[in-house]
Amino acid sequence: MANTKQARKRARQTVARNLHLAAQRSQYRTAIKKVRKLVAAGDKAAAQEAFKAAESTIDKMARKGVLHGNAAARHKSRLAAEIKALA
Repeated sequence: MANTKQARKRARQTVARNLHLAAQRSQYRTAIKKVRKLVAAGDKAAAQEAFKAAESTIDKMARKGVLHGNAAARHKSRLAAEIKALA
């Protein structure tokens, strides 16, 4: 347990930050799942629309530091490849 005032504050901040980051991670994971679900259904047009939204979300998470830039690029690349394979 935190023994100093500073350590108690850091503990409070960590809890709040973890809740916030967990929500943001959930948001980008959900966006990816939506695209994959549409790809599995074979709906290319809807998958492309969902990909645009997911791409925006993934980029936003990379800018905020929730996701590493290279990881964001990897997710976008793999989703784009899955959509392209539907042709």
